[in-house]
Amino acid sequence: MATLICGSLAYDNIMTFEGRFREHILPEQVHILNVSFLVPTMRREFGGCAGNMGYSLHLLGGDARIMGALGAVDAQLYLDRFDQLGISREHVLVLADTYSAQAMITTDLENNQITAFHPGAMMQAHLNHADEAKDITLAIVGPDGYDAMTQHSERLAAAGVPFVFDPGQGLPLFDGATLRRMIELATYVAVNDYEAKLVSDKTGWSIEEIASRVDALIITLGEHGAQIHHAGGMETIPAVTARQVLDPTGCGDAFRGGLLYGIEKQLGWATTGRLASLMGALKIEHQGPQNYAPTRAEINERFKQAFGYDLS
Repeated sequence: MATLICGSLAYDNIMTFEGRFREHILPEQVHILNVSFLVPTMRREFGGCAGNMGYSLHLLGGDARIMGALGAVDAQLYLDRFDQLGISREHVLVLADTYSAQAMITTDLENNQITAFHPGAMMQAHLNHADEAKDITLAIVGPDGYDAMTQHSERLAAAGVPFVFDPGQGLPLFDGATLRRMIELATYVAVNDYEAKLVSDKTGWSIEEIASRVDALIITLGEHGAQIHHAGGMETIPAVTARQVLDPTGCGDAFRGGLLYGIEKQLGWATTGRLASLMGALKIEHQGPQNYAPTRAEINERFKQAFGYDLS
């Protein structure tokens, strides 16, 4: 059983501001905002939503098939990484004369983030065709170019492949009518609490109305866990306490890797949500979106410690 993960592939340039943004951004002066933050440390990491989700699913033993676009100028590092990890890159498109997507992320001491994003090759990700992927039993359409997200959703639905719609950072690209269409095509919708409110405002649908149109609506709540709205009611998912909080970058993607694994393995919403929560906690204990590397046995042990029962 393979899961197609459609979304961005990017290099994350992660910087740390050794202060607090709120002490330097004055609400009454935002109309003339002009701020500069000294960032003495910087790292370059493998990132992008598809890359991060695929990595999380791969750690759990899932078969992640990543569909995204890289620029030929700097693609080789990421392609080599997929080969080293044993993750298929059959559906990774490499485009000539362009850079891969680049995220410039600055995090403060309270784990708030300011991000600038250059889409690069991601804007041509629609040249991939989701319905041409073979042996796919589940998919996710994550943040990517607008054309790619809408096209992948239409093609997956037409092919009868159940998929998660995860608009994430791509949410500002969608108007209400298009969002309503994406939700109606999707089998599941995954958003954080802020995005849930924005989706509700844009579509004119309440949270309950959105949930009624899909098999499950998953809303992550950061340190407060998650909620999964489904036909049987609402599952409240507790957060897993991290041993240390180092870097939130990629936590939502790690969560979605666990979510995809649980759906694919039919673990039930309670266990699926708890596994997803654990993957987010394991990620936040490490710098960078793909530098946590627990074995499956270690994941199972942490799950039992957190929830008191064995992970199937």
